Amino acid sequence: MTIETQPTGSGSTAPWARTALGANLLGDDGRLGLTIFEEVTALAQKHSAINLGQGFPDEDGPREILDAARAAIASGANQYAPGQGLAVLRDAVAAHQRRFYDLEVDPRTEVIVTTGATEAIAASVLAFAGPGDEVLTFEPFYDSYGATIGLSGATHTTAPLQAPDFQPDAETLEAAFSERTRLVIVNNPHNPTGSVISRESLELIVRLAERYGALIVTDEVYEHLVFEAQHIPVATLPGAKERTLTISSAGKTFSVTGWKVGWLSGPAELVSQIRTVKTFLTYTSGTPFQGAVALGLGLPDEFFTVAAATLRRKRDLLGEGLRAAGFEVFTPKGTFFTVADAAPLGFDDATDLARRLPGLIGVAAIPVAVFCHDDGAERTRSLLRFAFCKQFDVIEKGAHRLAKLRELV
Repeated sequence: MTIETQPTGSGSTAPWARTALGANLLGDDGRLGLTIFEEVTALAQKHSAINLGQGFPDEDGPREILDAARAAIASGANQYAPGQGLAVLRDAVAAHQRRFYDLEVDPRTEVIVTTGATEAIAASVLAFAGPGDEVLTFEPFYDSYGATIGLSGATHTTAPLQAPDFQPDAETLEAAFSERTRLVIVNNPHNPTGSVISRESLELIVRLAERYGALIVTDEVYEHLVFEAQHIPVATLPGAKERTLTISSAGKTFSVTGWKVGWLSGPAELVSQIRTVKTFLTYTSGTPFQGAVALGLGLPDEFFTVAAATLRRKRDLLGEGLRAAGFEVFTPKGTFFTVADAAPLGFDDATDLARRLPGLIGVAAIPVAVFCHDDGAERTRSLLRFAFCKQFDVIEKGAHRLAKLRELV
């Protein structure tokens, strides 16, 4: 599928309007609307509902890194960090890639620290794509991809991930590439579907990118939150490293989403070009947090395995509640999210259901259709995304309330 990022209705081609259109925020009349996240959150607050819509943890991360951040603030680490990021964090990112993936990157020239993964993605798209280019993502897609592609003026093309396994279809994926494809954004593990893309599909992406001369941008923020699967960084695959920009962040792994500390690694020349754009977005940020994140990346293996195992238990608990309610549940292999189909309950419009759920049973969720354009929204019309990155008692209460839904329909 292809979306030309030129707004209709208002006739405006202003950058803000292209951004809004790319993120599904522009109505047919050219006016801005609320995001579904804002709308559902407001409804959750109004009805005192359990918010399983937004994907942020409701408890703090490891005490060690919280204490390290406090100590950094107390010791005066409160001014600008270098634009490339503190050396201690760049070294830690390189050590992390070597430790977990046997992937060698030079912390001096091949790593930059960013204001979350979101800035790294935006800087990558703005550095390499513009009018006349195409940027390919999977669909559903994280909304910031569409927004940034729209801002760049490039054309957003998509390849669908469909239930039940949400894996790319080889033929459809190949058809989505063209001579104009400049970037491929690979979100793996994938938000919102919770899928972990297979090695076979990743290898196909690399071959197609090579054939068409495209760069690969990988959003791997859920890399340590995988269950019955193994995370495979694209940069580790044959022929990929020289064209792959790898992005991750501290927020999801360490439950510190508010710190907005991310990083990007890749070939030195490409990283330097991205840094040129990144410098004039934020220059730098998060000075007292960068050293704390470096400490986190060096935590023992047990921390990472226990975090994933705990999240898996929460996934299973929520899944039980969704099945008891009558949803068809697509069990995720990673991330914070479970996608469920409301069609078996008689609901074919999950967006309408998402607006009703907070008042109906006191639970909030997000419709998957908001992560899609046009045809994709129709394909996912009856799907809801639920977040299980919450405390066990919150999920238990949510599951209990969800079970009542079957009685109300």
